[in-house]
Amino acid sequence: MSATGWIRERFTGPTPGPAPGATGTWPRTALALPFIGTALIVVLDYLSGTEVTVEPALTAVPALAAVVSHRTWYPLAIGLCTEAVAFLMAFRGDALGQSVHAASVVAIVLVAAIGWVSATLRLRQERALADAQLVASIARRVLLRPVPERVGTVRAAVHYEAAAAHARIGGDLYEVVNTRHGVRAVVGDVRGKGLGAVETAAAVLGAFREAAHQEPALDRVAGWLAVSLDRALHENDHPGVEEEFVTLVLIGVGPGGAAEIVNCGHPAPLLLRGREVRPLELAETVPPLGVLDPADVRPPVHRVALQPEDRVLLFTDGMIEARDRSGAFYPLAERFPNCADGRPADVLRRLHEDVVRHVGHQLGDDAAMLLLQYDPAPAPNVQLPHQNGVLARG
Repeated sequence: MSATGWIRERFTGPTPGPAPGATGTWPRTALALPFIGTALIVVLDYLSGTEVTVEPALTAVPALAAVVSHRTWYPLAIGLCTEAVAFLMAFRGDALGQSVHAASVVAIVLVAAIGWVSATLRLRQERALADAQLVASIARRVLLRPVPERVGTVRAAVHYEAAAAHARIGGDLYEVVNTRHGVRAVVGDVRGKGLGAVETAAAVLGAFREAAHQEPALDRVAGWLAVSLDRALHENDHPGVEEEFVTLVLIGVGPGGAAEIVNCGHPAPLLLRGREVRPLELAETVPPLGVLDPADVRPPVHRVALQPEDRVLLFTDGMIEARDRSGAFYPLAERFPNCADGRPADVLRRLHEDVVRHVGHQLGDDAAMLLLQYDPAPAPNVQLPHQNGVLARG
């Protein structure tokens, strides 16, 4: 077993994509198609009589075998069976010495060989794709860690879809941490896609995980991220460093429900209270990180008092820029209350399904959503000393 195969079984479980020796997207019953095709050709040859031969049609059978199977030997085996059928048909039609029979025999051999090569190359590509998906899945677990259902005084859930085909990670970022300053979260969007966007997202997330615990002020956390981003881009000689930037929104929720929000060029979060949705917009706009010199990053802090069961939705522009066939943007603020029943994870699942229905297909851009529901834990039932022989409970 290869190293990646061992890692797949021990660490991540089954990897998306067909496993070696599997039939991929074709069901196993599809392996019978070459035999069905051969039977149809034989019947057609029998019904046509001996004056007309359909033997050349047998060359399509090994080609069909190469399409429906991921086993490299299958086209060769079907080719041998097809050759036997070709000789039987030629013998019945007294065409063994004719050129059409010789041409059919040669063509079947060539098609079977090409099918074997095609199946071999396809299997290698699928193995490489499965290994790449494995690496992407591991990278996502390290970079974009799973969000627990409860973090401090909030219930949380995240939903993330990468735009790149077969990818599990892109340029959007998110994180939720519980600190001595309260629960802190970030959602951001890196300009661009590909490995460069992943590197930038890793630099921002690494800085946030440190700054969120160290800095008591949320605006200072944004300044820390700006310094780390600038250093990462210049030290690594990042391509296109002059055009690189990151939009993000930071939110901190204190024990009493006092929330602070810092926004750096990102779409405003949505606050859902009951059935009413309110964007948490700032009076003063701040450019994304990477536009200004890190020393000039001093974003204002927006404060709002959360009530129990209030929900704050942070998202990237992949959600609000999703268009339907007529070009209309997805009305996230309008649809949010209709999907807000149940646990935070259920809410995000319904929102994702709704935006996909709106677009009519999978989204063409990275899209991340983070939902925080303020749900302070109930006070513990503390036993107080006896008063006049009665046990008091707090």
